[in-house]
Amino acid sequence: MERKIGIAGLGGIGSRVAELLVRSGEQRLTLIDFDRVEPSNLNRQFYFAHQTGGLKTEMLKKNLQQIRPLVEIETKTLKIDKGNICSLFSDCTIIVEGFDRKESKKMLVETFARTEKQVVSASGIAGFNLDAIGHRQIGNCTIVGDFSTDEAENPLFPPKVLVVAAMMAGIVLKTT
Repeated sequence: MERKIGIAGLGGIGSRVAELLVRSGEQRLTLIDFDRVEPSNLNRQFYFAHQTGGLKTEMLKKNLQQIRPLVEIETKTLKIDKGNICSLFSDCTIIVEGFDRKESKKMLVETFARTEKQVVSASGIAGFNLDAIGHRQIGNCTIVGDFSTDEAENPLFPPKVLVVAAMMAGIVLKTT
């Protein structure tokens, strides 16, 4: 059985990691988000103008199937919380964190710490400084970003979001 990769949050990080994984030949994904595509998403997320207003789960699935029609994609359109997080990712061996909120990031990482699941997360994706991007390994979690630039104080810079997403996808692809 091939591995299954879960993606929590389908914004700039989650949608682009999913795109890169499918382009690299990954065959099984679970995509989870509760949100809809907004015009402000189009500069950095893997969606198109005609998809504005559509559910991110369904729009991303369609886009990924345009790349690889036979990819197996399970979608779950709901908000992830402490009560459902374990069951939502029960059949995934790797989980990609693509949340906007720090509290949600913390919940995901803490939930799967000290488990067999590998977690790839992002921290510090705003601002213009590409030189500070790196990664850190903490137990079963790899974190990518500059570890300091907060979105509340800095704009999201599409090239930086894409660089972080590409690094995260590379880590997933190297994980066995």
